[in-house]
Amino acid sequence: MRELKETLRQAVKDLFNIDIEPELTRPEEQFGDYSTNVAMQLAAKLGKPPREIADALASKLQATEMVSKTEVADPGFINFFLSDRVLLDNMKRQPAKTYEGQTVVVEYSDPNPFKVLHVGHLYTSVVGDAIANLFEAGDAKVARVNFGGDVGLHVAKTMWAVLNELDYFSQNEPKKDIETIPEDQRNTWLSERYVEGAKAYEENPEVKQMIIELNHRIYDLFPKDSDKDPEFGHIYWTTRAWSYDYFNQFYSQIGTKFDKYYPESETIELGLKTVRENIGKVFEESNGAIVFKGEVHNMHTRVFINNQGLPTYEAKDVGLILKKWGDYHFDKSIVITGNDIYEYMQVVLKAIEQIAPELAQKTTHVTHGMVKVAGGVKISSRLGNIIRAEDVLAAANDANKQANQRENFDVALGAVKYAFLKNRIGADFIFDPAESVKLEGNSGPYLQYAYVRARSILQKSSNKGQLLDENLQADERSLVRKIGEFTEVVEQATAELLPSHICTYLYELAQNFNRFYEKNRILGDEKEALRLKLADAYAKTLKNGLQLLNIPVPEKM
Repeated sequence: MRELKETLRQAVKDLFNIDIEPELTRPEEQFGDYSTNVAMQLAAKLGKPPREIADALASKLQATEMVSKTEVADPGFINFFLSDRVLLDNMKRQPAKTYEGQTVVVEYSDPNPFKVLHVGHLYTSVVGDAIANLFEAGDAKVARVNFGGDVGLHVAKTMWAVLNELDYFSQNEPKKDIETIPEDQRNTWLSERYVEGAKAYEENPEVKQMIIELNHRIYDLFPKDSDKDPEFGHIYWTTRAWSYDYFNQFYSQIGTKFDKYYPESETIELGLKTVRENIGKVFEESNGAIVFKGEVHNMHTRVFINNQGLPTYEAKDVGLILKKWGDYHFDKSIVITGNDIYEYMQVVLKAIEQIAPELAQKTTHVTHGMVKVAGGVKISSRLGNIIRAEDVLAAANDANKQANQRENFDVALGAVKYAFLKNRIGADFIFDPAESVKLEGNSGPYLQYAYVRARSILQKSSNKGQLLDENLQADERSLVRKIGEFTEVVEQATAELLPSHICTYLYELAQNFNRFYEKNRILGDEKEALRLKLADAYAKTLKNGLQLLNIPVPEKM
């Protein structure tokens, strides 16, 4: 498309002495490979009917080797049919190096230590992986980072229940040892303590006050060498390490990796310092707290330092943005969260804009809806009725065993990832394990099987001959055309931060190949060499697309 656009731009320059950036779109296949409305764009400038302009441009481009045929449609659309040679060459194209030399930071997943990973964390991990991969395909240097609250009231609630379970508040000796909790039970044990602590905080005023005091004690643990109570510090640091071990194990299981974790404790100092230095310029005092008056910017006021002198999430996020800048000097920073903190993040970015406007401009906040299971169950970690991330994978694995009579975690994982990614980011959606593992229809396993099937065809051939006939028949041309769209779809998905475009394309590609294979013999046909080349290009494109989505690509199923 890049070459055709440049050829069209030059034709406009040659014929009408006008510089213009023409737009090309993909019409339905029967109307050509590309279409443009550039004649309508030029009509007012030239004072000519768009049809006359279109006819002149079509004639000029018809004479090039790139175009085999042009058609003009009223009131002045030009449809281009590319030559077979160009279509075949398009199959070899790689995505444009749009982000060459740029650094892109993608922040996603963001679970809080001392709490369980739920389906929302799984979703943002899947989406974040795909977006990071897309930028890498555009030749960006990508840093995958993860932000989580290792301090704050939720930690204090968990710590109260942990200490209570260990008889820490009792006068009796000896106390229970945290190390006696079996390793394979630690994550579940910690998540149960959080539920206990959250419930006690709401129902028991005395416990609530204890938790508030613990919150201060936890902040006082930083820096780490400032521990005043070795036993309390030991319990905190031990359970915190359990959380990060649990995160790493789960991320490894789903094929996710991070270049850096940013615990909130590491962003506090910079966040507090920045807010305090800008009191009177960006922030102001209000009832003992430090706030940002959002109403001036048609937003709402938010507290950045509370009246106890502790940083809120807002101050920690200020510190995080500045930390990321200091570590990476990014050209783009993508932050992926749920829709529920959209307004919150707008205020934080507006505050940053007053301090470091270039950082706000370089930051893009992507928000997503809620994942619900069939039946519409809402997720809530505070009340304890959460859908754990590992439960989603287990449900898909069980559904796959039941539907396909075999256990294959790569298939189950591919089913979950594809089910998440094929939905446009933004809206809530329902995840149905049984639907996700079907080998027919728009599913991850369908595409995995499509790849395995194509590889099987290729492996059955012993054809080592030279490619003799590159004149494309109609079905061959349709498949080649679709394969050639891949790089454009990747570039569009990256620009719009929408991996769902890749999913839609891969499903359409697989359907196209299936139609081709149903009507055309590959092995033993006089055009075997060409058709093997097409099957190979198709399989490689499927694999590349699935890998961009971080979906396993099995060789056998």
